[in-house]
Amino acid sequence: MSTTVDDALRVFSPALPLAVAYSGGADSTALLLACAEKWPGQVRALHVHHGLQAAADDFVGHCETVCAQLHVPLRVSRVMAGHAPGESPEDAARNARYEAFRALAHEDWAQPAIKSIALAQHADDQVETMLLALSRGAGLPGLSAMPASWQRGGLDYHRPLLQVPAPEIRAWLARRGATFIEDPTNADERFTRNRIRARLLPVLAETFPQFRDTFARSARHAAQAQVLLAEVAREDLQRLGSPPQIKALQLLSSPRQANALRHWLLDAHQATPSAAQLEQLLVQVAACTTRGHQIHLKVASGHVTRAGDHLHYAG
Repeated sequence: MSTTVDDALRVFSPALPLAVAYSGGADSTALLLACAEKWPGQVRALHVHHGLQAAADDFVGHCETVCAQLHVPLRVSRVMAGHAPGESPEDAARNARYEAFRALAHEDWAQPAIKSIALAQHADDQVETMLLALSRGAGLPGLSAMPASWQRGGLDYHRPLLQVPAPEIRAWLARRGATFIEDPTNADERFTRNRIRARLLPVLAETFPQFRDTFARSARHAAQAQVLLAEVAREDLQRLGSPPQIKALQLLSSPRQANALRHWLLDAHQATPSAAQLEQLLVQVAACTTRGHQIHLKVASGHVTRAGDHLHYAG
């Protein structure tokens, strides 16, 4: 049986006061209504105006009206979500939203200070994220899809509706007669995620009726495995050093070397190697058996080189 909005809110217990990221769409409307009912006077609403649509000002007006009816304080942040070279529009918009949330949460209006922010992604969003990750040949981090809770910029973030199907959210809103905005970009099939939603999810529902639950379970398995790999990497890097010593690295199996190198690059340098770059780095490490052997390999936006007995990374 699918998780309902009421089921999800029953077990949701964030630190208060809580802010809800409120776009005015169906999902965030359900989340805002449910949270405002459960914690009256303890909920705030944050709306990010990206300036990417002509109707964005109308979205703000709708959000203001709904929040006034609910007696929920609302703050609007206007951001420019243009993307830099090499950055996707989706990533640019996401980063702009997080920065806006951080700034709004620390403004004087948010007193007492906001401790938690709730986002309205649901079970269908989780499936779409997994399918996108599979299409890109992602590893465990990608297959883990979206976490239910995490920390960023000193704030606790939560996705309480992550196991609730999109149709259940719409049905919950309909029973309450709640109004919400239909974002026209959600129907634009130039975007891969929208094509997945419009074309693949109906087929999955017909073929595998429980696909939302089973995909979510697979994502949890992947996330657990990724936690274990991170623990192994930290233990290995304690012995290898940071930066890692080449001879000590060579004593590990190739998969364990790859795991340690991936975590060293990410944790110490915020660099994520491609599969091809990491494979080539393993080849270079294996070949590094003489004092004169040099390593100079492009990884992410920088280079891995040999510095004496150790690897070195410069961005």
